[in-house]
Amino acid sequence: MARTRFQDPSSTVPLRALPAAALRAVLAEGYSGHQFKRDLTAGFLVGIVALPLAMALAIAVGVPPQQGLYTAIIAGFITALLGGSRIQVAGPTAAFIVVLAPLYARFGLSGLLMSGLLAGLMLIGMGLLRMGKLIEFIPFPVTTGFTSGIATVIAALQIKDLFGLKLDHTPEHFLERLGAMVSAAHTASPWEFLIGLGTLAILLSPRLPKRWLVRLPRMLRKIPAPLLALPLVALGAWALGRWIPGFSVDTIGSRFHTMVDGRMVAGIPQVLPSFMWPWAAPGTDGLSLGLNLGTIRMLLPSAFAIAMLGAIESLLSAVVADGMARTRHDPDAELIALGVGNVLVPFFGGIPATGAIARTATNFRFGGRTPIAAMTHALTILLAILALAPLIRFLPMASLAALLLLVAWNMSEAEHFLHTVRVAPKSDVAVLLTCFFLTVVFDMVIAVTVGIMLASLLFMRRMASVSEGHVSHPDHRALPGPLPEGVVIYDLSGPLFFGAAERALNALRAIGTEVKVIIFRMEQVPSADVTGLVAMEGVLREMARQNIKAIFVGLHGQARDVFERGGLRDKPEEVAFCATMVEAFHIMQAKMHTYRRRNLGPIRFQVLHREKALKAVSHQNTRNRAT
Repeated sequence: MARTRFQDPSSTVPLRALPAAALRAVLAEGYSGHQFKRDLTAGFLVGIVALPLAMALAIAVGVPPQQGLYTAIIAGFITALLGGSRIQVAGPTAAFIVVLAPLYARFGLSGLLMSGLLAGLMLIGMGLLRMGKLIEFIPFPVTTGFTSGIATVIAALQIKDLFGLKLDHTPEHFLERLGAMVSAAHTASPWEFLIGLGTLAILLSPRLPKRWLVRLPRMLRKIPAPLLALPLVALGAWALGRWIPGFSVDTIGSRFHTMVDGRMVAGIPQVLPSFMWPWAAPGTDGLSLGLNLGTIRMLLPSAFAIAMLGAIESLLSAVVADGMARTRHDPDAELIALGVGNVLVPFFGGIPATGAIARTATNFRFGGRTPIAAMTHALTILLAILALAPLIRFLPMASLAALLLLVAWNMSEAEHFLHTVRVAPKSDVAVLLTCFFLTVVFDMVIAVTVGIMLASLLFMRRMASVSEGHVSHPDHRALPGPLPEGVVIYDLSGPLFFGAAERALNALRAIGTEVKVIIFRMEQVPSADVTGLVAMEGVLREMARQNIKAIFVGLHGQARDVFERGGLRDKPEEVAFCATMVEAFHIMQAKMHTYRRRNLGPIRFQVLHREKALKAVSHQNTRNRAT
């Protein structure tokens, strides 16, 4: 029987066509000067918006702010250049904080950079193995649970800078950090809280009712809120520091210092990213971890978590971008580009990067439609370092904490989370709450691992309940005639896999010994695995021992492939495969004819056959008289 095989179109794209798939598609369609201007404008505005966010995310991880900027520059440019999404913007994201902050606290900068490098290699491997589509199979409750958990952790960690708390030490885990902040509550500064509250008020101003915003100048309404809030608050904090005695708040310049050419520079150094060996960076004790098998083995779990989270975030962001721009991304090209970016960025001191949904949406809103916009965003941040570094040091830490607090709230999607808890099945709610709890209390690696395992087990139970088998009514409508005695039709439906095979075939045990033919209807069986094959082989062996013939009807697709590879083929007097019930009916009649001849003997069979013929003639004469 001829069968058609359907393939995923993305799987037919050769590997050499994956790098820069989006950029090449744009250039092949024709790139106009008008769109180039729009991309430059969008990239510039996104770069200005991403500037404080990249610094805030780096500070939340524990590293100096310039390392977040280096990430946005290098990873943002490389991912846009080589990626498969037209408008996606990559860089440091809030989702990484829960993974990178404990990693930095435990292994220092050396462990952080090497984990990012290993994660980049894993992402490249995932792209080369065409695993971009597999990310879609991660259950929704898992992604929602750990995303909301990450948002909760990020929001709680901003308490320190929002209130200006002075901690003696920074614990590695969330609950211990929360306890340390509670213990340091007496060190809170009202000035820090005032600055953070003012920043948050300006950031939330676009969400005010439109009638309140009418009075604002039209130009101000078009400016992104972070671009307006942070400079205004920094200027206000500087003025208050000069006019009010005792006013003092932490800024980037007071918190971070870098040695450049033998002199100490406050805040962001006004230099280009410089090359370094990731394994030579200092660890927690000031000594580097070194490049050896033991270090790699120690960092692999964290690197795997970074790779998985980066892949999920980036591909989800690409899907959102497709929905906004009506485009289609190449997931494998995106994974390879993201991997290359994460492999290169540690050599310049950058932290891991992935696709950023908020920056991607901003890029689209300002007119960015091609990778040129995201590449411009990276170059804008580079120029900002060279031109604005002396001014960036005046940004208050409380303002950056307020910015991350808003990012955490947007990331949590609290209303959607609560709606899912109310309307979703109990099993999905259990997975969601488990992932949320494990992310907050332990870490994201445990949360995702347990969440996927739990969701998989629940899915298998659900599929097992869908798969079933039962004996059909003797007067089956698909048959051209009545079903003779000794023949049973057994309907199977649902996937015949290890969680459902025994349940689906269980009803066969109730079939009596007088049965001589069993017709298995398989049209509703889309797939099977080796456990289903073994279970069916066991049934067929028992049927062969009892001289019962098996007829399979409508076996197709993947299930047919499994049965054929397992050696289940037509065998005289034992197994037959048919396309339709009509064909099965004729084979069944031949089997029953042979069975009657063997058991009744030649004389008795001839008499029975003669009586049957006389009855048929009498019936026909009756019909003729009636006519």
